[in-house]
Amino acid sequence: MSVQPVPRPSTTTSTMPIASASSIAVLTALLEARTGQQIAAYRSWRMDTALKPLLRERNLETLDQLVSDMLKGNDRVIGDRIVDALLNQETSFYRDAPVFDTVVAAVEQAEAEKRRMRIWCAGCSTGQEPLSLAMLFAERQEATGKPVPEIVATDVSDAAIARARTGRYTQFEIQRGLPIRRMMRWFDGAGSDWMAKPDLLKLVAFRRVNLVADQAPPGRFDVVLCRNVLLYLSTETKGRVFPRIAGALNPGGLFVMGAGETVIGQTRLFEPSKRHRGCYEVAA
Repeated sequence: MSVQPVPRPSTTTSTMPIASASSIAVLTALLEARTGQQIAAYRSWRMDTALKPLLRERNLETLDQLVSDMLKGNDRVIGDRIVDALLNQETSFYRDAPVFDTVVAAVEQAEAEKRRMRIWCAGCSTGQEPLSLAMLFAERQEATGKPVPEIVATDVSDAAIARARTGRYTQFEIQRGLPIRRMMRWFDGAGSDWMAKPDLLKLVAFRRVNLVADQAPPGRFDVVLCRNVLLYLSTETKGRVFPRIAGALNPGGLFVMGAGETVIGQTRLFEPSKRHRGCYEVAA
């Protein structure tokens, strides 16, 4: 009996799906096993779009062929390439701008402890979030002399971290949320792209960390941002991630999630912050 293809949302064209249900299942299981992230059945059509560049690169026509190549084990890195392509790397500079004001306020409240503050951006994608913070704190240092916190940025994707370390962004990426003044101050033109200046890049330590499988970066942090990452994880997987984040926070440290995310009903390790609306602190 033949395997029926997974239906895709209707579009203006009548193209046929290029993946069987069994291939979709293999790809979904691969992503969850490597990263903990899930792709809901109704969003499986994303695989087609996300993996088309890899199909072209390998001269393949269908996802079935790609899955077959992966399962044969002829290319040891193909699984990594597939996972990188399937990850949702949506990000932009100063995304949800009020969040950045909250982080600055939280750092300034804690600075009375007379030590260098530390920030962890978990799930940083291609680096726009930590670089946005770095710009804010570098400008604050220029104006007040206050030190820039140590900023550690991590992501499960090797490709995303490699891009973040270069600080190279397209014209489209650089214009998403970045004011012209900051673009000119902190970036140099590089053909049709823009490159973050070395003085900015050196303020962020980019590392590959799998939130589900790896330990948190060493040391404790005053702020942990993990925005729009946990919403892709199952309840069971979140149950393994929350303790890592709680253990990485200093007493009184701030946990920042995405606007549509909450810890309510998910874990008892955190409680709503009394100082910063919409954020969380480790429960007393």
